[in-house]
Amino acid sequence: MGTTDVKQTIAPLLRNKYIITAMGFLIWMTFIDANNLITRYQLSSKLRDLEREKRELTASIERDRNSMNELLSGGEALEKFAREKYYMKRDNEVIFIVR
Repeated sequence: MGTTDVKQTIAPLLRNKYIITAMGFLIWMTFIDANNLITRYQLSSKLRDLEREKRELTASIERDRNSMNELLSGGEALEKFAREKYYMKRDNEVIFIVR
């Protein structure tokens, strides 16, 4: 098959108004339109990232809520928290901080 055969088969396709319209539509939807494929891909990627971040933050909120409920209930958890975070001690104790 020579180059003239290829030109002869492509030329009628380029003159067909339906093929030209379809190609124009594909170009329009891929690159030009406000809802083009590239923008839709970027937005879906951003949506996935935001949903992942939402799941992480929801889990963090749940952990913090559980910790808060544990501290508000008093008892050993409150004492442990005060000793670890604020270095509080009883009157008859000495604290050594090792880092």
